[in-house]
Amino acid sequence: MLLRIDPSSAEPLFEQIGGQVRALVARGELPVGTRLPSARDLAESLDVNLHTVLRAYQELRADGVIELRRGRGAVVASAPDHGPLHEAISALVATTRRLDIPPATAVALLKEALR
Repeated sequence: MLLRIDPSSAEPLFEQIGGQVRALVARGELPVGTRLPSARDLAESLDVNLHTVLRAYQELRADGVIELRRGRGAVVASAPDHGPLHEAISALVATTRRLDIPPATAVALLKEALR
């Protein structure tokens, strides 16, 4: 599992980690039952604080994406069907390009709509 973080981003590191894991699960690159790296190993590989990874894992657990099992670590628990969402996103991207809206503006508008 290859994750990358951007320390200069305004998005908190734990959200970057969680978002990337969610995306990998949604794309099927992390199927149900896949074991994630231990929080300690992931923190080491990303050069972040252990508690940053633990917070990301806790949020993923709260959302039902992973299960935290004693002695077994973090395991992918569910992979919801995002087909309709992918279709809607494709339509949004097409409209954004047709209207020549910069990607950063489209992302900002989407984030605002999701609040």
